[in-house]
Amino acid sequence: MRPSAWPRPSCWFVLRFVQGLGLGGEWGGAVLMSLEHGEPNRRGWNASWPQVGVPAGNLLAAGVLGVMSATLSDAAFESWGWRVPFLLSGALIAVGLWIRMTIAESPLFQELERDDTTARAPILDVLRLYPRSVLTALGARLGVDIAFYTFALFILVYLVEQLDLPRSTGLNAVLVASAFQLLLIPWFGHLSDRVGRRPVYLAGAAGAAVWVFAFFPLLDTRSTLLITVAAVGGLLFHAAMYGPQAAFISELFGTRVRYSGASLGYQIAGVLGGALAPIISIALLDRFDSALPVSLYVLAGLLITMLSVRLAPETSRIDLHDERADTARIGQDSRGLRPT
Repeated sequence: MRPSAWPRPSCWFVLRFVQGLGLGGEWGGAVLMSLEHGEPNRRGWNASWPQVGVPAGNLLAAGVLGVMSATLSDAAFESWGWRVPFLLSGALIAVGLWIRMTIAESPLFQELERDDTTARAPILDVLRLYPRSVLTALGARLGVDIAFYTFALFILVYLVEQLDLPRSTGLNAVLVASAFQLLLIPWFGHLSDRVGRRPVYLAGAAGAAVWVFAFFPLLDTRSTLLITVAAVGGLLFHAAMYGPQAAFISELFGTRVRYSGASLGYQIAGVLGGALAPIISIALLDRFDSALPVSLYVLAGLLITMLSVRLAPETSRIDLHDERADTARIGQDSRGLRPT
């Protein structure tokens, strides 16, 4: 049963929606700082490091949840213990604020500022000139988020509510899988510098699409070892998508609108994928009392991702300093740029 102290579904949806908007904006800034400050031939590696925050956060959150679960009774945990990781995460706000106030703009953006050619209305320019890129970014992230929340979050719901296993079994499996992701995400980002964003991304999506049908049977064994294997395998394929994702999405847009374009596609996908995935998965499990519909839901999201990435251009070799095409598209007038 869902603890009575947890937020109602409507409240959960609103909170996840707001979180998605905030995360999308901050994600864009962090990725662009990493992408544009580094060497051109290492953009996948550089941009993958902000992505490492996800498994690092999982390790911290799952670790705190594990401690709380082990030291508290079930009643105490369900009453207030589950809130502790959320409250502790508030300390990170101060760190984020300090970084935002002290970091300088990237060299690429500073060049535009010196030329006084930054976009005046970047969101409008993105929607007017890069609609396909926005849709590509949205589709590229959608299945990744759905798969992630299945492999890292829904696993806990399934093990506790469907299989009646201890919560610690799922938390420990996610901890081990997240530790692997800390290493795998930057490695896959590096690999995308060598062989291209699309091959790595597509391999991860195809692997996750197959693995999701092995994922729940492995959980159903109730074996701690096989449950851990299920989580590690799922997050391994997620890492193959997540490692090159930051560079791939960012490189779809020109420098003048890269922040807004990447963030916009990321935010919308975060709402449609990440915010709704846990709710939809739980509803499917309740309705059909089977994991198969959940697997099909994940597969549908991953097929959208594979199609989006397959139809997109390979971005790993583009020159981010070449703004001539972007300038011509936006136009040196009051519609897109500040007058010189």
